[in-house]
This record gives sequence, structure tokens and C-alpha cells, in this order.
Amino acid sequence: MKKIKKVYVITGSTSGIGYELLKRLSNDNIVFAGYRNEDKIKNWNFGENVIPFYIDMSESSSIKEASEYIKSRTNKINTLINVAGCVVAGAVEEINIKDIKYQFDVNTFSHLEFTQYLLPLFNESRVINVSSMASYGIFPFIAPYSASKRALDILFNSMQLECDKRFKYISIKPGAIATPLWRKSIDVNAKTLNSDKYKKEYNYLINNAYKNEKKGLNVSKVADIIIKADCVKNPKTSYTVGMDAFFAEIISYIPQDILNKLIKTGMKIKIKG
Repeated sequence: MKKIKKVYVITGSTSGIGYELLKRLSNDNIVFAGYRNEDKIKNWNFGENVIPFYIDMSESSSIKEASEYIKSRTNKINTLINVAGCVVAGAVEEINIKDIKYQFDVNTFSHLEFTQYLLPLFNESRVINVSSMASYGIFPFIAPYSASKRALDILFNSMQLECDKRFKYISIKPGAIATPLWRKSIDVNAKTLNSDKYKKEYNYLINNAYKNEKKGLNVSKVADIIIKADCVKNPKTSYTVGMDAFFAEIISYIPQDILNKLIKTGMKIKIKG
């Protein structure tokens, strides 16, 4: 009989990074696997180590119910991995404020609220958030997404400092990953991305999303880093994954005025190309 090593909680477990982590961790650990679409878990065959739980990251009541369910099934969590998220894209002047608020609700506040509810189950545990290279704030036309990821890092880093040894916070910042999120993002933002004012920019954004869905970093590479960060004795607070993420981090240190000029020039070259 295999020895159960740890108790994990993973949101966004039905696709992409979350599903890859679920496959790897469920053999030897108890994994609470968060889902929103019930159809996606009908064919799961992971065995008794996996405990699915429903959670809608846009609904506070659902987040609370999910946390209460987890607390009813275990008295400890070794590692919480927050993966679930969405992308709101477009020019800031054209995006409805409600959509920007929704971006923060799903990508930032939901994870914070979920973690607050689960905090009593932590004891020198680890909280790993899938952030993004976008959190470095150098990508136009996805500002809400970038800001939500930056806010996620700031809030969780502060919380770990305040909670002292209750948990260690780890931010994973991948570059472009080959996941269904790209195509889903195009569909979700179809109304904004249909604007005539930024037609060339939006066409580039859409074409780049399709390219990333096929040629982006394999989710296994990101899962490798997450599992490594979870296992090492003294993990870093932040991990960049992929050359594009490393490049984004480096150029984010450039003074803002110079950086803005470089970004504008780069956008003009890419759009014309």
C-alpha cells in the first residue's frame, strides 16, 4: 500500500497546469481538486486519493462552501495551489469597468478569500499561486490581467509576512503556455476585440493567442517547477518559467519612460510585420 505523503488543494484542476499537477500528485497524495464544469470530471478515474470539489471563483458563496467542504474532510493542508484564472483583454479605454472588476474577482480576490478561509488548516504549509510574466506589467492590451496578477503577488506576499510561519508563499510566473486559456480568452473578449479603433492591434493579439495555444511552453515544464518549489527545503518566493518570462523580468527593471518607448516601438514593428 502506498503511503499518503501530503494533502494538496488545487483550483482549476480540469485543464492545463491544474490537470497536469493533478495527474502527477494524485498517486501518492490526497488531492482536493477544484472544478467548475461538472462535465469535465465525469471521466476522471483517479481513485480515492482525489476528492473533487465544486468552486466558482467568481462567486463568494461558492468559495465559502468549497472551503467549508474541505475543512469537513481534513484537518490539515500541506500545499494549496491556486491555478484557476481568466483573461480580460483590450484597450483600457474600451473595457467595461465591470469586466475589469470581474478580472480582479477571479484572478485576485477569489484566491485571497479562499486562502483566508483555509488558513486554520495551515501549519508551515505552502501556498503556490500561478501568477504570470504579465505581472511585470510590460504588456499593453492585457492590463487588467497584468494588474490582477501583480496584485495577487503583493497581497499574498504581505499575508505570509504577517502570518509568520503559518505558510510560505511561492509565486510561479510562467511565460506563454500552450493551454486552452488562449482560445477561451478570445471568445470571452470577442466584443472588445471587435473594435475598429485598435483593429490592427487586436488582430495581432488574437493571432498571437492562437500561436501561443499551439507553440507555447508545455504545461509539464510549469508543473516541474511547481513540484520542485513545493519539495525543496527553502524555496524562492518567485520563479520565472520560460525564456520569454525571464526576458520580461529583465526588461521590467528598465526605467518606465525608456521602457514605454521600447514597447511602443516593438508594437509598431510587430503589427506592421
